[in-house]
Formats: sequence, C-alpha cells, structure tokens
Amino acid sequence: MIDVRSAVLDALAVLLPVDCAGCGVPDRAVCDACTTALAPEVSSRLVRGDLRVWSGLEYDGVARATMLAFKQNGRQDAARALAPALAAAVVAAAPAPEGIDVVAVPGSRAAYRRRGYDPVRVLLARAGLGAWRVFAPARPHASQKQLGVGERDRNLHGVFRVRTPVAGRRILLVDDVVTTGATLNEAARVLRDAGAEVVAAAVVASTPRRFAVGPNPR
Repeated sequence: MIDVRSAVLDALAVLLPVDCAGCGVPDRAVCDACTTALAPEVSSRLVRGDLRVWSGLEYDGVARATMLAFKQNGRQDAARALAPALAAAVVAAAPAPEGIDVVAVPGSRAAYRRRGYDPVRVLLARAGLGAWRVFAPARPHASQKQLGVGERDRNLHGVFRVRTPVAGRRILLVDDVVTTGATLNEAARVLRDAGAEVVAAAVVASTPRRFAVGPNPR
C-alpha cells in the first residue's frame, strides 16, 4: 500500500528542500527517525514543592535540537512533530478536563517581534488545543540562560500580569520547556494571587534532572 503522506512529503522535498530540524539530514522538516525519537514518553515532577509539571519528552538529543530549531531558527515546520508530546502532557496533567482552562505562559513583545510568532501558541494550535488569553505579554527581563535558581526567581518576579478576572477558575498552565521551573512558578504565583487554582502544568519537554543550562531555558 502506498504511504500517501510520505509520497506527498517526498514531492514537497523536491520542490522545497529543507533539512531535518532534529538531525540535519536533507529533505524533511523532521525525518522519520527523528519523528520516532519524538514519540511522547510522559513523565512528571514537582517544581518548588507543589506545582506538578507533566512533560511529553526529555529535553535532550533530538527533542532539544528540534525545539531549538523551532524556537531559535524560525522552523515552524517542526511544530507538527513536537505537538504530540505537548498533547500527551496535557492529557496526563488533566485527564478530566471539564472545568479546567488551558492558559499559555506568555512571551515578551520583544520575543514575538524577533520570532514573528508565539512558540507556545503555535504548539497548542498544532496539538489541536485552544488556550484562554489571561496574561498580558511578559514584561522585559534578562535572559535566563546564565542565571542560577535564585537569580532566575528574582529575574522573573513581576514580569507577568493577569489582564482578565480569573478568581475561582481552575487553570492548567502550558509552556514549551521547563528547566528549574522558575517561569512556571512565577506564572502560577500570579494566577493564585488573583484567586485562581493552578491544578498543574504541561510542557513539551523537561530538562534532565541535572538541569543543564542551554539556550533559552525557562
């Protein structure tokens, strides 16, 4: 039986050649081997004691390379391969989704201008998930990548602002990558201060427990 999707991709590769976002081989946005490597393996961990974060992948190897291509190199075509991991994490975080609002952690206006898109919202759309717009764009702040745990907390304090009433609502936070949890923790704090219940968080990928710092960790 002919694999129609593969045939279409092969035809597009001739017309619009591209390298795999995960390994760099030519002719596919994400090659078959890397797509297999991005199959969800859901896990969870607590950050800052009480916020459970569910992730679809470990942020290493193919997942890390694909995410960096997506976020740093404008490779929106890689979102299709990353979206199943986010969808799996959301399902694990909220197996009974009734009454739970999905809320994306916002980026800054500067990040949006630089990329031309919001990575978390693109991933949510590719996963077939909507999100409630609760936050204003994040206020300007220093890059997190060279900061320690305490420094990340101080750097992010006050960068998020709720722009719509959330009191009494149950919320699932969504982001792309979790490293120390500083970003999710600050977003959750702001929501809780506004009267919401943050039930959990879901991300595409979680850094290994050693918390190695790479480009643009959250």
